[in-house]
Amino acid sequence: MKKKCLILPAALVVIAAAVAMAVLYRPKQPPSHYEKRIKVFQEQTPELLGKPIDVVFLGDSLTEQYDLQNHYPQYVTVNRGICGDSTHGLLKRMELSAYCLKPKVAVVLIGVNNLGTMMDDYEQILMGLRDNLPDTKVVLLSLTAMGGTWAERIPTARAHNERIRALAQEYGFCFVDLFTAQTDPATGQIRPEYTTDGGHQTDAGYEIFTKEITPVLETLLGY
Repeated sequence: MKKKCLILPAALVVIAAAVAMAVLYRPKQPPSHYEKRIKVFQEQTPELLGKPIDVVFLGDSLTEQYDLQNHYPQYVTVNRGICGDSTHGLLKRMELSAYCLKPKVAVVLIGVNNLGTMMDDYEQILMGLRDNLPDTKVVLLSLTAMGGTWAERIPTARAHNERIRALAQEYGFCFVDLFTAQTDPATGQIRPEYTTDGGHQTDAGYEIFTKEITPVLETLLGY
């Protein structure tokens, strides 16, 4: 019995050491795309603070993939889009993405990645913009038209767009209807030339964005 008592603690020590080594030398997981984008924002921000910024675009992949410098060369723009982001994710990063920059205009396009729950956080985003950027004009973009495998989301998107329109009126913000501008009346879905997969945009799709948004920016900025 004495011999067994001496062996058991030693075995436990070996096991504990092995677990500790495994934890210590566990390969680090590569940063997610969200984390990479946040790091980019953190690196960009010191150079932007205090500079006049015309427009900050806030959103998910539809914003991140929007070539703002090409579409709005007349304005100083900042892209704060993150592929795969949701209303919940945007709400958490508003200080870094918008508040500290104090833009003249903030453009918001968010929600398709958490369509079923997007309204849980959407109005909080608007309240944050109103309370933290009282001098900033806000433009709310509708959810975009969809098709293909995304088509099943269309009824929900339509309902949310009506809610976004109502919130824009309630908060005194501007509303831009991208959904109608991109929808083929014959099918009720996004025109094929505007999308790569039924949800994301082609260059022609972004041209529609710019066509619809530019007159609003011209009115708000005065140039």
